[in-house]
Amino acid sequence: MSMRVGGSIRVGGPEMAPHSPPRSSRPGGPGPRLDSPHTPPRSSRPGGPGSRLDSAPRSSPPGEPGSRLDSASRSSGPRLDSLGKPRTPRTRGSEAGKARPARKATALAISSGAKALRNRATSSRFSSRPRARSSRRPRAAKSAKRVIPCILGRMRRLLLHDTDPAVTAAAAALGGTYEVRPLGAATPSDAVILVTPRSAAAAAADNVRLLGLVATADAGPWPQTWHAVLPLAAPAAMLAHAVAAAFADLDAAAERARLARDLSELNAIGIRLSAESNPRFLLEAILSKAREITSSDAGSLYIVEERGESPYLRFALAQNDSVAVPFRTATLPLTDESIAGHVALSGRLINLADAYAPPPDSPFTINSWFDEQTGYRTKSMLVVPMRTPHGQTIGVLQLINCKDDSSARLADPPDVERHVRPYDARDEKLAGSLASQAAVAIYNRRLYLSIRDLFEGFVKASVTAIEARDPTTSGHSFRVADLTVALAETADRCETGPYRELKFRDDELMELRYASLLHDFGKVGVREHVLVKAKKLYPADFDRIRHRVELLKRDLVLRTARAKLDRALARDADYAARAARLDADLAAALAELDRQLDLVGVANEPSVQPQAFTAEILRLATQTWQDAEGTPRSVLTPEEARVLAIPRGSLTDEERVAIQQHVVHTFQFLAQIPWTKELSRVPEIARSHHEKLDGTGYPYGARAEAIPVQSRMMAIADIYDALTASDRPYKKALRAEEALAILDAERRAGALDSALLDLFIEARVFERTARPA
Repeated sequence: MSMRVGGSIRVGGPEMAPHSPPRSSRPGGPGPRLDSPHTPPRSSRPGGPGSRLDSAPRSSPPGEPGSRLDSASRSSGPRLDSLGKPRTPRTRGSEAGKARPARKATALAISSGAKALRNRATSSRFSSRPRARSSRRPRAAKSAKRVIPCILGRMRRLLLHDTDPAVTAAAAALGGTYEVRPLGAATPSDAVILVTPRSAAAAAADNVRLLGLVATADAGPWPQTWHAVLPLAAPAAMLAHAVAAAFADLDAAAERARLARDLSELNAIGIRLSAESNPRFLLEAILSKAREITSSDAGSLYIVEERGESPYLRFALAQNDSVAVPFRTATLPLTDESIAGHVALSGRLINLADAYAPPPDSPFTINSWFDEQTGYRTKSMLVVPMRTPHGQTIGVLQLINCKDDSSARLADPPDVERHVRPYDARDEKLAGSLASQAAVAIYNRRLYLSIRDLFEGFVKASVTAIEARDPTTSGHSFRVADLTVALAETADRCETGPYRELKFRDDELMELRYASLLHDFGKVGVREHVLVKAKKLYPADFDRIRHRVELLKRDLVLRTARAKLDRALARDADYAARAARLDADLAAALAELDRQLDLVGVANEPSVQPQAFTAEILRLATQTWQDAEGTPRSVLTPEEARVLAIPRGSLTDEERVAIQQHVVHTFQFLAQIPWTKELSRVPEIARSHHEKLDGTGYPYGARAEAIPVQSRMMAIADIYDALTASDRPYKKALRAEEALAILDAERRAGALDSALLDLFIEARVFERTARPA
C-alpha cells in the first residue's frame, strides 16, 4: 500500500529513496518554515502538537510506547546481508515459518496531504507526551532517513500477477514487501502487474504499471503498454528494484497530476479574481478559495489601509465552517504585537502547528477572545502576506485549522484533535501563490477605483464649470443624474409591465450616470448670451428701444415748443386756444409712447401672449412718429417686432437651433473620449435625451424605436427638473403636481414613454430631488 506524508508520496522498500522529504523532515524544505533562521522550529516546544517526525524517535526499552520507529520496523521489507544480497528473516517458529517475515504491521491508508499520520499498530509511538529537546539536530536528521523508509516499508502496496506458475513464484518472493494477489476481474488501481506475453490482455491505465516477464529466448516485440521488461528468471533483487521503480513512476505520475490540478485550480482562481469587479465579492472570493485549496476550517482577511498619518490594518472579512462568526469590521494598529501585523510588516509567512504555543521569541501574541466566547479551538494557523510583485503589502491572509477532511465540522476540541493537522509545504506554496494573485487583484481593483474616482472628479468639475456659465441652472445635471439612475433602478426591480425583463448591471448604471451628468456638456459650444438669454430681447436691445422712445418724446416736446413759439411770434389772436390744443396733443402723444413702451416691456417677457396682442406689437413697427427734423420714426424696427412676436419662450428660431445644437456638441465632445467597453454608449445615450417618441424632438427627430431606453428615462428626469428647479429669469418654478401634470400631457401627446412615466410617478422617483418646503 502507499503512504503519503506531508502531501508527498513515499515508496516502501529500502531500495528506493524518497522523492522528496516528508513534512518538516529536513531543514531548508520548500517554503518559509518556522524552523528557518527567522523563527524557531515547530518542534521547539516539549510535547507540542506540531512536533516533527524526525525529532520524535528516542531510544527506550523495547516494547515501550516511546521505542524508536526505525528499530520497531526493521523487520519490514527485504534485508540485505553484508554482500548486499537479500536474506530471509528468521522466526522462532517452525521451518515452514522461515519463509515468512518476522511480523506483519498493518496500517491505515493515508490520503495525500489530507490526514495526519495514524498507525493502529503503533499509535502509542506518536504520543504527544512532553519530550526533552534534543540538541543533536544532525543526528535527528539522519534518524529521519532511517525512520521514514522503515515506516514506508510497512505500508504495503498492491502487486498483482497472472496465473503463470513462474510469475506466481516470482511475485511470491516479494510478499514480504508488497501485498501480492493474483490478477482478477476487477479493475486494479495504484498497482503494479506482473505479466508475460501469454497473459490475457491486462488493462493499461494511468494508475497501473505493467511489468513484462519474458523467457530469455523470446525476442519480442513487446506491447507498448509495458512499463519495463525483465527476464523471467531475473534475481529477486532485480525484480524488487523494477517493481519499486514502477511504483515510483506511479507516484511521480500522481504527483504530476496533482501539480497539474493545483496549477489548474490556481489559474481558475486567478481568472476569477481578475474578473471580479465588486470589492466585497473579491475579498470573499479570495478567502473562500484560499480556505478551499488548503482545506481550512476558518480564515480571516486583513487589508492594509494607508489613509491618514499612519497605516493600519482593517479586519475586512472572517469565515468559519464550524461556528457562527459574529463578524464586524474593526481596525488595529500595524505593529508586531499581532500576528497579522507582524506578517504584514515582515512580509514573511508564519506557519504555526499550534496557535496557542507560538515560538517563545515571537513578538506577537494570539488573541483567544473568539475561542473563549464560542468554544472554538484555534490550532494550526497559516498566516500569509499578500504582496504585489513590487513588494507592496496589500493585506494579510490568515488560515485556521487545516482539516484532513474538508467536510468535517469542528464542533468541540476533540474534533479539532481528531481532524486538524499542521499546514504542510504544499499548503504554504498554494496559499502563497493565491495570496500573490489576490494582492495583484486587490491592487488592480484599487488602481481601477482610483482612476474612476479621478475621472468622476474630472466629470464633476467639468459639469460645475459648464453650469457656472448659467448660474440659474446650477445643480441641474447632478439632479438629472440622480433622477435618471433612480428611475433605472426602479425599472430594474419592476416585475410587471413592459420593462419587467429590463435589468441593469452596475457598470450600466455607472454608464447611465455619466451620460446624465454630461448630457448638457455641449453647451460649452453655445454663445453665452444665447445660453443665458432670459427675455425675448437682449438687455442692450431693450435699452435701445427705451432710448428711442425717450428721443421721440423729446422731439415731440421740441416740435410743440417750436409750434407755440411760431404762433406767439405771429401774434396769433387765437394763441391761447391753439397753445392749449398743442399741449393736449403733446400729452396724448407722450402717453401713447409710454403705452407702446409698456407694451414692448410686456411682450419682452417669455410668456405666451394672445394673438391680438402679438398683432398689435407688429403694428408698432409700422406706426411712425416725426422727430424734430420731421423725419418719420417708429418705436420698433421690423426685426425687433418679429422678436417680440415670438409666441412661446424667449428664443428666436435661429437661437433655438443654436441651443439645440448643444446636443450635437455634446455628442461630438463625448465621442472623442476613449471610453472603456463598459461605458462605450455614453455619447449615444446623452445625444438622445431631447428626442421624443413621436419624432418632434431634436436634434435628429428620432422616433421611439431609435431612442435608447436610457435616453427616454433621462428625458423624463430632464423635463421634470427643468420645470421644478428654482426660479429662473424666464420662468417660475412649478410645484411637483404641476410638473407631473405637464409630463402627463406630454405622455398623452405621444412624446414621452408612458410605462416609464408611470414608474416615475408610482415609485415617487421625483421625490429624490425634492427640496424642503
